[in-house]
Amino acid sequence: MKDGFLKAAALSPSLRVADCNYNASQIVSQLQDAAARGVRLAVFPEFCLTGYTCGDLFLQRTLQQGALDALQTVLDASRELDVVVLVGLPLLVRGKLYNCAAVLCGGRLLGLVPKTYLPNYGEFYEKRQFTPGSTEVENVTVCGQEVPFGTSLLFRCRQMPSFVLGVEICEDLWSALPPSTFHTLAGATVIANLSASDETVGKAEYRRALVSNQSARLLCGYLYASAGHGESTQDMVFAGHDLIAENGALLAETSPFEGGWAETELDCQRMESERARNTSFEPSAEGYLTVDFDLALTETKLSRWVDPTPFIPHDEHRRAERCELILKMQADGLAKRLEHAHAKTAVIGISGGLDSCLALLVAVRAMKQLGRPTSDVLAVTMPCFGTTHRTRSNAEILCDELAVSFTEIDIANTVHSHFKDIGQDESVLDVTFENGQARVRTLELMDTANRTGGLVVGTGDLSELALGWATYNGDHMSMYGVNAGVPKTLVRHLVQYEADIAASAELRRVLLDILDTPVSPELLPAKDGEISQKTEDLVGPYELHDFYLYYVLRFGFGPSKIFRLAKAAFAGRAEYPDKVLYKWLRNFYWRFFAQQFKRSCLPDGPKVGSVTLSPRGDWRMPSDAAAALWLAELEQIPLKG
Repeated sequence: MKDGFLKAAALSPSLRVADCNYNASQIVSQLQDAAARGVRLAVFPEFCLTGYTCGDLFLQRTLQQGALDALQTVLDASRELDVVVLVGLPLLVRGKLYNCAAVLCGGRLLGLVPKTYLPNYGEFYEKRQFTPGSTEVENVTVCGQEVPFGTSLLFRCRQMPSFVLGVEICEDLWSALPPSTFHTLAGATVIANLSASDETVGKAEYRRALVSNQSARLLCGYLYASAGHGESTQDMVFAGHDLIAENGALLAETSPFEGGWAETELDCQRMESERARNTSFEPSAEGYLTVDFDLALTETKLSRWVDPTPFIPHDEHRRAERCELILKMQADGLAKRLEHAHAKTAVIGISGGLDSCLALLVAVRAMKQLGRPTSDVLAVTMPCFGTTHRTRSNAEILCDELAVSFTEIDIANTVHSHFKDIGQDESVLDVTFENGQARVRTLELMDTANRTGGLVVGTGDLSELALGWATYNGDHMSMYGVNAGVPKTLVRHLVQYEADIAASAELRRVLLDILDTPVSPELLPAKDGEISQKTEDLVGPYELHDFYLYYVLRFGFGPSKIFRLAKAAFAGRAEYPDKVLYKWLRNFYWRFFAQQFKRSCLPDGPKVGSVTLSPRGDWRMPSDAAAALWLAELEQIPLKG
């Protein structure tokens, strides 16, 4: 329950048609087991107290009363359980019979939601026995309790207000305008569907798509509990196909006829965050009644998978497709800018490192898209005090293999002169020593672009922008930043993809060696010919920072929740104990706030994913914002040892 996590289950117990006592005992048994596993929301199928396939027996008062007695049994059992429970039953109200979902918690009947759309086609004939539900809410007396009855009902947890439950029944989802649409606009973050969907060839795929797409469209968690074994097989069979989705992602599923249940944790805070940033999601709660209930606020143990690399698909085929798409997006953006500016060249500072390698690959693609020779890409290597033979050699080989124009400008003399101008002691390897080199390189690139009628293509990536790991008015500046929307962890996969499809063995070899080279700005003197300055030793592992960046920007989560997610994502990684995760999370927040001034004046660059730091797009933040609240929240996180 803490941090917005709700452990939920969709269950399909084995039933007997019209044997309400047996069905109640089956439901109670599964409910008790689910509660013991920490489940706080348990959804059972449509008509689970009677069985869906009772036909005209539904019109028998004996079955109607049996369903009420069974409901009382479940109510009594729920008194000792800290769970919201949904069960299905027929209910007679003012002489009409309704297909209802009963919502109960702690022995209290919270409400009764009737089905809106009654299928009366094919194998279904519900209008023969039942009446459609009304949006108007009235009070009825059921099991000795006065209870609200109607479709316009929501159920809200007092202890976790982000958990607001809406209910629909089977065909409601399959209709053109499902009630869940109105429920979510009225505030529901979780939709429960009590269903009795029979199984036919191809229906499981369609059902799965419906549930996933509805959760995406409504920015909600969606539970679908379907009738299974025990229903009459006179005319059809039921497979117990249970599904749980969240914002378009299918989190848990029982395959048809598999048995068991679907169970996972829903992130209700994530749904709130998605809606807060989506201006097309316009709330409208007119006509709705919200019923409050209580659940103990306990910490939910996470069983759902937390992706340690949220920017990167794990399926090899999907990853290759994603890489190709991103490269095309980057190239198309640059091609448009070159074309519009009538640029004769695309000037790139090539270091032999990862980011400049990707920028060069993109520039080559852009020239090919424009039908221009790749020699119109002008790659400039600018060795200085920290440049190693490995990176210098890789830069030249890469340019030769890509058939781009290549030139070298040794900036050492210019830097010496510059340091003399400003009185910099060259024996002091401070920030001025480093940044002076970076700014001279940018000066050379800008003026080379002017001389050749070109544009300077920026190489800095999204992760560096987040951490401010760039020299202001040095590598921070360009005329178009093709990597500005690409996090460092993804840069690696893009270069790896280009290596996989390389036109020559030598191009593949050099790309792989660049991938194997430690990330470094090479601004401090090399030691024994090797890189002495490794970025990740200074600012932290990029896989951690990209993880933190994703949840800070994409969902607006706070430090404590992000830390909890990181522990789940990197569990079992010996190099990432809690103290290390905490150290770099704190470092991330400190740098993210302190370096905003660099992001406030970024060059243009293409957005390629859901997260970007462009001040003209996704992220607008004052450069003078204080990090005190975020750092204070971090201070409250208990660390082991």
